Amino acid sequence: MPDFARKIVAWQRKHGRHDLPWQQSRDPYRIWLAEVMLQQTQVAAVIPYYERMVARLPDVRALARASQDAILRLWSGLGYYARARNLHAAARLIVRQHAGKLPDTAAQLQLLPGVGRSTAAAIAAFAYGRRAAILDGNVKRLLARCFGIAGYPGERAVEARLWELAEGLLPRRALPAYTQALMDLGATVCTRSQPKCTQCPLSTQCVARRDGLIALLPAPRPRRPLPLRRATWLVLLHRGCVLLERRPTTGLWGGLWAFPELPQGGAKASEARTFCRRELGSEVGAVRRLRVIEHGFTHFRLRALPLRCSVRAVASRAEAPGRLWLEVGDAARAAVPAPVRGLLRELGPPG
Repeated sequence: MPDFARKIVAWQRKHGRHDLPWQQSRDPYRIWLAEVMLQQTQVAAVIPYYERMVARLPDVRALARASQDAILRLWSGLGYYARARNLHAAARLIVRQHAGKLPDTAAQLQLLPGVGRSTAAAIAAFAYGRRAAILDGNVKRLLARCFGIAGYPGERAVEARLWELAEGLLPRRALPAYTQALMDLGATVCTRSQPKCTQCPLSTQCVARRDGLIALLPAPRPRRPLPLRRATWLVLLHRGCVLLERRPTTGLWGGLWAFPELPQGGAKASEARTFCRRELGSEVGAVRRLRVIEHGFTHFRLRALPLRCSVRAVASRAEAPGRLWLEVGDAARAAVPAPVRGLLRELGPPG
């Protein structure tokens, strides 16, 4: 085994993580589920969602049979909801084209919705012992520092160099342990800030440590101001219930339930009453502004102004497909985005 691999595998066996729930099984389904959930999300946040998902949907066929709404409800609060929709689509594809068995090579796994090159490699290594290189964000940082790779890892040339390194460092054996070692080192030792260099098995060969470049490698994403999106949420309350609308399957919070929104630019009580009467079939009385909600996404910031609307009368079209009146407590437990759930939990009795 090459020196790089030997050092980190030895470290992992002694100091790495061994008690994560998905490590207790070689079931490809559970490994696939965990690796998708771990995309852009920390382990501590994933664990309760993973355990709930496995308890309710224990295999690929159960996931394929479930409704998208049920899956989104289990996922609600974890963020990046396209992952949940892709899991559902992939499960149906696996049942339809692979008789319910996950493909066993990285190349085949990469054809599944929501499974990129690094995720496919991790599943192939953990589930089947395949020789395939991973390169998630933590591993990019580890390799950039250890080998002195300058530049932002999201740039094509820098990423290509990192992939070349990742492929070249692969050992011939102990692939699951090696893959887990890379993940553990990047997540727990070679962290973005205040890395624990004295605990790192690669400290004697790390270029960044030798040359005083730890704070500079890898280079950060070029700074660009995040655009601001504004929205006006209509929080319609009637006899202890609140009106929710299903969002389009693509775009922000695709497939989740949320509050209806005024057309862009609207924020006045009179506009809310007119819109509710014409579009939602609801006669609104008192309208009150609630606290503004700020929520950050990868590529933009959302600033939402909720208008609490006391509904006096509801027409039949208010319950059209894609709209649903729910008791406020039930709505907070539905497949809603985290900011919507937070606001629902804050609502007092309708008035």
